[in-house]
Amino acid sequence: MISVLKADDRFHTRTDWLDSWHTFSFADHYDPDRAGFRALRVINDDTVEAGQGFGSHPHRDMEIVTYVLDGGLSHRDSSGGGGVIKPGDVQRMSAGSGVVHSEFNASETEPVHFLQIWIVPERRGVKPGYEQKSFPAQERSGKLRLLASRDAREGSVTINQDARIYGALLGKGEHVSFEPPSGRHAWVHVARGAIELNGRKLSAGDGAAVSDERVVTLQGIEPAEVLLFDLA
Repeated sequence: MISVLKADDRFHTRTDWLDSWHTFSFADHYDPDRAGFRALRVINDDTVEAGQGFGSHPHRDMEIVTYVLDGGLSHRDSSGGGGVIKPGDVQRMSAGSGVVHSEFNASETEPVHFLQIWIVPERRGVKPGYEQKSFPAQERSGKLRLLASRDAREGSVTINQDARIYGALLGKGEHVSFEPPSGRHAWVHVARGAIELNGRKLSAGDGAAVSDERVVTLQGIEPAEVLLFDLA
């Protein structure tokens, strides 16, 4: 079974410096039927204007993964983590027992476009932590590259949940397949471009919940950047 959420059906927040599209309920936007999918709680598609950003604010008991599409995002947090996140980088912050962090556009002239992903952890109150790794385009081209996992396999960043995040860059006509383990589910998010998911067209910003499918096949209709979440 595949259930598609079109980009224009996402929740939307617009201010003078932020353009944010929310796949799931977030902040003032709430729908009990859109409170997340399995352990996946948030996918926010954010564009922040030059020199702007989110000032210091607290989080706890959440795995927060940041994936930059264009530009650079400057991060600082009370666990000691910090740096500029650029395209190809994946950053993981475990809020755990409590962390304060800030994120600002690293540029004074160009916007930054990124995805912020929240995953509910399997244990509360863990020690806060930070991790950032780079995954070059050649590692994601025409294949599903593991970006985040509970056991850090294949050099992925570590998240405190039985979940895995894969990334792929697909050219026109290129395809990759994923076989969900028995009893597991998947969420597919198209960051840009367009694909076919088991024959269904998805464009930039679209997402899809996948359950009880033996094989998940992603094929590029045009050059595309895609995330696939493997969830218990």
